[in-house]
Amino acid sequence: MDWDDLRHFSAFATHGSLSRAAQGLGVEHATVARRIAALEAHLKVKLVDRRGRRLMLTPDGERIATMAQGMGRDAAAIERAAAGARAELSGVITVSAPPAFAAARLVAPLAALRQRHPGLEIRLIGESRSAALERREADIAIRLSRPEEGEFTITNLGAMTFRLYASPAYLAQTPEAKWTFIGYDGAMTSAPQQVKLREIAAGRPIAFTASTAEIQLAATKAGAGVAILPDFTVEGDKSLVCVNTNEPAFRRDIWLAVHSDMKGAPGIRVTIEALKAELAQ
Repeated sequence: MDWDDLRHFSAFATHGSLSRAAQGLGVEHATVARRIAALEAHLKVKLVDRRGRRLMLTPDGERIATMAQGMGRDAAAIERAAAGARAELSGVITVSAPPAFAAARLVAPLAALRQRHPGLEIRLIGESRSAALERREADIAIRLSRPEEGEFTITNLGAMTFRLYASPAYLAQTPEAKWTFIGYDGAMTSAPQQVKLREIAAGRPIAFTASTAEIQLAATKAGAGVAILPDFTVEGDKSLVCVNTNEPAFRRDIWLAVHSDMKGAPGIRVTIEALKAELAQ
């Protein structure tokens, strides 16, 4: 059996369509279809029902998909173990972190690390979702929520502080009772800082929403309202003022997670040490 045929079939079973499976594998959807057909020919079993407008797994396909996904997890575990055993400071290190935080706090230490160890290739992904460390989507994940599941080694790197900010012009022309607010939309509406913002707003409208902290910062500078922003995004910026300096900052813990199989890999170890040293300051 060709393992690649099984891998492509497993991706189809996981994603539910040829196009999404192809996107996840980085291939053309025709390649996925061809690999599935080759697997069916080898096994002499029909795995996919092609009669309808939407491709569906057959009962045999569902059983084999479950086994294939288990094999995929085992293969990923082997890759992690091998990466952890390699002694050289080389290869690709992928770090996943919230976009604004990655730009403001992680680029500098990672650039310095790359200069010290030119054999490393740093891949920094700015994303709010939780990258799947067990599937090697990232080697190191930095998040504002502590991972609750998985075989991870987790470290608290400190806290991110948030305060209310607005432009002086907006505050001068808008009484506090008439303030409107700038917040998140989409999946981030349940973020703790957004919950805190609604509490502060106390019924006053969140009239401008944006998907990232960078856009919210720009909207605040443009006078769109009052926003709860990470303090690091406003450092040294004279165009905004903090409107609640007498109140404690809202805080969120910063967590670093790495799969326990990978924490001993030299490249990952020195990357974690560099990030810890930077954030400890």
